[in-house]
Amino acid sequence: MAIGTVGVVGLGTMGAGIAQVCLEAGHVVVASDAAPEAVAAGVGRIEAGLAKRVAKGLLTDEVATAARARLTATTDSAALGAAGIVIEAIVEELAPKRALFASLHEVCPADTILATNTSALSVSAIAAGCGRPERVVGLHFFNPAPLMRLVEVVRTEVVDADVFASALAFAAALGKEAVPCADTPGFLVNRLLIPILNDAIRAMEETGASPEDIDRAMRFGAGWPMGPFALADLVGLDVHAHASEAIWRGLREERMAPPARLQRMVEAGLLGRKAGRGFYDYS
Repeated sequence: MAIGTVGVVGLGTMGAGIAQVCLEAGHVVVASDAAPEAVAAGVGRIEAGLAKRVAKGLLTDEVATAARARLTATTDSAALGAAGIVIEAIVEELAPKRALFASLHEVCPADTILATNTSALSVSAIAAGCGRPERVVGLHFFNPAPLMRLVEVVRTEVVDADVFASALAFAAALGKEAVPCADTPGFLVNRLLIPILNDAIRAMEETGASPEDIDRAMRFGAGWPMGPFALADLVGLDVHAHASEAIWRGLREERMAPPARLQRMVEAGLLGRKAGRGFYDYS
């Protein structure tokens, strides 16, 4: 299935980044959010992202200008009816996502592919809120979407084979590494990464080693480009804790459960880079 127009629902950091990626790939993009101020903020993120790419020599002014011209941003969800694929990037909670997919079923033509950018929730559970679960897939972009190369393309037990193949080809055509995976807790990356980051926190408490020393050990001993504590701060400790909790609920494996230290830091507002302080101080 050839996909021309892309719909994006939710214009926060992830949604705006996904919209920018699709614009740079030459797609017409219809981006929507419920609140006018969210739409305005999202457009600002997209324009700033394109401008940054121009400043770094990754895009020409002409390409960026053409990309901006292909963007329609609106609060009217009916505009999504023109899209061949709609990618949801709203709040990471099951009930709102299911409600959105039910509404997309009413708005979008029968052949539209519906995709969720969830990082930890069950794609099958989200699809169950829709009248066409066979046309629902997961497209898990990583943050920041314009820079991170990976997209996990998630298949459920009921997804149509041609729909999944189209979603995989769409992600690859964006210039991403499109990796297929099953709809299991954490998919691939978080299934592997979450317990490692949790182990790092527990090792810090059990051994008395500092975050700095553990990060240095993993960088220079294991060849990681960034240590686990610096990575957790970059991702956001609240995001990590939420994903950890979701995967633990799905698997009930102890290593997946968020450590008490992590939960205390989230409760205290120590969320990492975005808050100015996490395991490191960024003030």
